Amino acid sequence: MDIAWILTIFGIGLIGSFISGMLGIGGAIIKFPLLLYVPPLFGFAAFTSHQVSGISAVEVMFASVAGVLAYRGSNLLHKPLILTMGTGIVLGSFVGSFGSSYFNEESVNMVYGILAILAAVMMVIPKKKVEQQGDIVFNKGLAFFLAILVGVASGIVGAGGGFILVPIMLVVLGIPTRITIASSLAITFIASIGGSIGKITTGQVDWIPAIIMIVASLIAAPIGTKVSKKMNIKALQIFLAILILATAAKIWLDILI
Repeated sequence: MDIAWILTIFGIGLIGSFISGMLGIGGAIIKFPLLLYVPPLFGFAAFTSHQVSGISAVEVMFASVAGVLAYRGSNLLHKPLILTMGTGIVLGSFVGSFGSSYFNEESVNMVYGILAILAAVMMVIPKKKVEQQGDIVFNKGLAFFLAILVGVASGIVGAGGGFILVPIMLVVLGIPTRITIASSLAITFIASIGGSIGKITTGQVDWIPAIIMIVASLIAAPIGTKVSKKMNIKALQIFLAILILATAAKIWLDILI
């Protein structure tokens, strides 16, 4: 461990957490591949998929709560949605994170790749025009069930699940974009509690890089949140779609080649 290594990990944390706050995701969709592929490019030892999932699980908890705090006082945190999906995803993430220790490296990457593909497909599906932020009606049973499924899968890879929750909330449940972004950060935080406990108790967290990433997230996530409030809604959706598609392509290339 040296200064260059610390700065590399810190930089990854800054980039991922800024995007986390801006797009309402825990940031794992960008931090997972960055932690896997960037350190070796600079001559540092590569993290294993299990190490990356453990680091991500703990760091996502801090990145998401930092983003949520930036939305305090706004009307964008939808409490019934947060409670319904938060309960489902935390149950699923407990199961997924405890079970992840039985998965080999390739299986962890494959679960992550499947999640990314599903999210990418949903992002290109035409969405209902529901950008008004008045009374929001959604199917609570469906939202709870989908949150459990996302929780299991995200618990395996150490992600908060925000990158798949956002497309589900936009496309399947028809939630307005800005409410989706704010509320998904809160749901991701709830999910990361279960995932973090599972990773910690099974010894999958490398604490030094995790702490570096946490410090970066506390700085960058609130900045991303402020930028999100000023960005055009369509631009936010396009940015998220491109990010998910690029990540899905990279993960599957590495699995198949």
